[in-house]
Amino acid sequence: MLFARRRHFFKRVGLPCLVIALLLFLLFFVLLPFAFRTSVTLQRGILFLTFITYPKGLDLTKPESIGLYATRNFYITVKNHDEDEDGVRIGVWHVLPKNAARRFRRELNVAADVESAIVNNELSGPIHGNDNNRELERLAPALRAEFPVIVPENEQLFYERLLRMPGGTVVLYLHGNTATRGSGHRSEVYKLLRHLNYHVFSFDYRGYADSDPVPPSEDGVVRDAMMVFEYIANLTTNPIYIWGHSLGTGVATHMCAKLASMKERGPHGVILESPFTNIRDEIRLHPFSRPFRHLPWFDYMVSQPMYDNRLRFESDKHISKFPQPVMIMHAEDDVVVPFHLGYQLYRTGLDTRSRSWGPVEFHRFDRSHGYGHKYLCRAPEMSGLVESFIEGYRNTIY
Repeated sequence: MLFARRRHFFKRVGLPCLVIALLLFLLFFVLLPFAFRTSVTLQRGILFLTFITYPKGLDLTKPESIGLYATRNFYITVKNHDEDEDGVRIGVWHVLPKNAARRFRRELNVAADVESAIVNNELSGPIHGNDNNRELERLAPALRAEFPVIVPENEQLFYERLLRMPGGTVVLYLHGNTATRGSGHRSEVYKLLRHLNYHVFSFDYRGYADSDPVPPSEDGVVRDAMMVFEYIANLTTNPIYIWGHSLGTGVATHMCAKLASMKERGPHGVILESPFTNIRDEIRLHPFSRPFRHLPWFDYMVSQPMYDNRLRFESDKHISKFPQPVMIMHAEDDVVVPFHLGYQLYRTGLDTRSRSWGPVEFHRFDRSHGYGHKYLCRAPEMSGLVESFIEGYRNTIY
């Protein structure tokens, strides 16, 4: 009698539940990976995550709204490819170094509260870049006479004039996936660099923020980065450094490898924050892939299709193709890009780069600090590390 009841219960409840479980398994672990394999649109969407935007409501034409005073917002058109005959417009910020913002705060119409902070030395500190400061002091009267106030009509000319001044340093920041050039952790990096008296350029790749809504690809975002680099290089002979974060490290190494192969002017050095070896390794270890990574068809359904569709970001190959010095930084508690991928890239650089090239250095940040994937810029030693690397190679060309 008991056996008959159990069999009846299984028919009424257990069998339908088993069927539902099998259907969910097929949907989640078979059909979803299959859809991923067959759709390059889905692959690009998962890789670049352009639909994730924060902070909400940020007007990128007004960087001062997030504390980036003396910052110019403008747009560059990226051309030279079949699929974008008319060009792709990308949004760019140029953040002036602290010494220039301090000296021309009146002409730049810096807000009263920020001006008060500058005057009261809340934004002061050691004066870096003495050559540039001397040049600023020498040319300030003429610039003030020519630019009594900075308005939209003369803003570009003024910013580019400051960029050309001898003794300056430029950092081109390449952000990771999701959000915009105005995201909180990114603006913290710009403020750190401006405090060291460096010009900072940051931009949004195609498909992000206020850049044209063109589906991004690896070749496309690398082309965007090269166009911004070319814009800077055409305006100044001062040293340019590349700072890539997360996915931006893949863009940085690919761009530098292309510049080297074309024998074009390259950067003086490359800073890689939270880098990975390649997308195949990174996607297998990313938290999003945890439910799928042990499936026997994971590589066939997920990794290989991305490789076939040229979504590779192979920093472990590119790092051996350009001669500039490299500084790698990684936090042990990074759950987005595991620490060992950054260290593995460092070891690859040591093993594959020519001994006559710039060195590769690695900086580990202990998990106890809680910097994770985004906040290495908050490390007290970060300013010193960055300044030591940049000033150490500003007069050396590889």
